[in-house]
Amino acid sequence: MRARFVALMAFLSMPALAHHSVGAFFDSSTTTELEGEITAVAWRNPHILFEFTASDGEAWTLETHSLSIMRRLEAAEPFVAPGDRVRVAGWPSRRGQGMFVNNMLLPTGEEFVFKFEPEPADLIWSDRMWGTTERWFAAGGDESAEELGIFRTWSSTLYEGVFRSFFRTDYPLTAEAQAYRSAFNPETDDPLLNCGLKGMPGLMSNPYPLAFHDRGDTIEIQIEEYDTIRTVYLDPDTTPDPQASIYGHSTGRWQGDTLVVETTRSNWGHLQGRGVPLSDDVHILERFTVTENGGRLDYEMTVTDEWAFTEPVVLSKYWVYIPDVQVEPYECIPDA
Repeated sequence: MRARFVALMAFLSMPALAHHSVGAFFDSSTTTELEGEITAVAWRNPHILFEFTASDGEAWTLETHSLSIMRRLEAAEPFVAPGDRVRVAGWPSRRGQGMFVNNMLLPTGEEFVFKFEPEPADLIWSDRMWGTTERWFAAGGDESAEELGIFRTWSSTLYEGVFRSFFRTDYPLTAEAQAYRSAFNPETDDPLLNCGLKGMPGLMSNPYPLAFHDRGDTIEIQIEEYDTIRTVYLDPDTTPDPQASIYGHSTGRWQGDTLVVETTRSNWGHLQGRGVPLSDDVHILERFTVTENGGRLDYEMTVTDEWAFTEPVVLSKYWVYIPDVQVEPYECIPDA
């Protein structure tokens, strides 16, 4: 028993590469299939890990999405346990004996599909799926709650590539910013490794639920990722002196039904944490607008930083309203 405990602790201490870019660490051009036994499960944020012994005796570390994403797939509890024999298919690691799992055939004969963006992966071995991808591909939210306005919980959607298209692959970078990006090494420079916190503006790209709370002179934006609270100050007379932080200092105002938020003093230093830098002088303008039917929250962000960009960068996405979704604890577990 003690030996098993020590082995499990060693497994949990292996680098999880928290919230890294999957493409940087796994070869998505190749699919590997394996059959074998699950020997340990770490059901956690930021990424779920499985220890796996293949039929040929080789040990593998299997990785997939976060516990928060599993909730949206209606798989909040582990569906495999040590000792279960499974088949897996996914992208091999670029860093050793590992895989990002896209499909897993369970002992029940059902198949779990992990890959869902930009669209769900196909079933490989079964005609029965465990869980659902419907919530991730909601085209629009519940249209019966127009009177709720912005103050409720909103869900990300992958419909029509909304989430994937928020950040771009090319930006109008200055020479200084381009030099930084060229030298960026995701294995050492990614600020999100080992549960590193995500700051503004990258924080708003997250795929998890977020909620707006009316606190009178302030609005709280509660974000599931990293259990984050952003405070937006509405009253100039009660707004504290701006302090630099990874979230910056945010002030808000209403333009009709649109909440306009301006953020300065963000010292996170990144657009999203994947090689595009920002200076401490970045200015972020956000516009949140609930659609007329109340089922969708449209979002536009303009990032202005003369050190990093030759012109302002405009990004957009939207969230949808799914009534029973709430912001859940994230509780990121860093590597030991």
